[in-house]
Amino acid sequence: VFIAQSRASGSHRDLEDEELTRIFVMIPKTYTEEDLREKFKMYGDIEYCSIIKNKTTGESKGLGYVRYLKPSQAALAIEECDRSYRAILAEPKNKSSESFEHDYYSNAMRPELRGNTLPFCMQPEFCSFEKAETRIQEPVSKRLSVVSRLPLIQEQLFALFDLVPGLEYCDVQRDPHTNSGYAVIQYSTAASAIYAKYKLHGFEYPPGNRLTVIFLEDGNDSSE
Repeated sequence: VFIAQSRASGSHRDLEDEELTRIFVMIPKTYTEEDLREKFKMYGDIEYCSIIKNKTTGESKGLGYVRYLKPSQAALAIEECDRSYRAILAEPKNKSSESFEHDYYSNAMRPELRGNTLPFCMQPEFCSFEKAETRIQEPVSKRLSVVSRLPLIQEQLFALFDLVPGLEYCDVQRDPHTNSGYAVIQYSTAASAIYAKYKLHGFEYPPGNRLTVIFLEDGNDSSE
């Protein structure tokens, strides 16, 4: 899906497969190119690795590129590598590296807003929502309550809320007297919970049955 979107978007319409084989990663500044290759060779055949260095001092900036022979290998690396690398598909070479580094840092240095794929702020809808949300005084938490007039199915509800990165658990319960559904959802960050509530409160699941999604107190400082 990740690569298909790049192929289909207007700005990448003429993009060749070779532009979908390069990933951009955050690495320890002590890493050499050989270290980088060693960490990422398990996902496929690497054509080359490069570390971005300060032009003046020659020191590593803690960022690097890994280029694979196939787009599928790059996608696998993004999906499977440790989240600390914050791997994303690299911008085409026709975009300046300085501009791309700036965009990357502005998102990657805010880990609460990303999962292991695209940062939320690469989605304009979430960016505008995030700014508006700062004005809302409603207490927030990493835990959500989901209420439904109809029974909920554990596996299906998990799959629905797992669309938002960071889902830690989904516990579905059923009221034997009313046959209504109730579930507790918890994410690893409050940002993910906010986004899930924003997207799924009022969502019809199954069609005709609107879900009610509210925050549950999780014992943490909501101001954080």
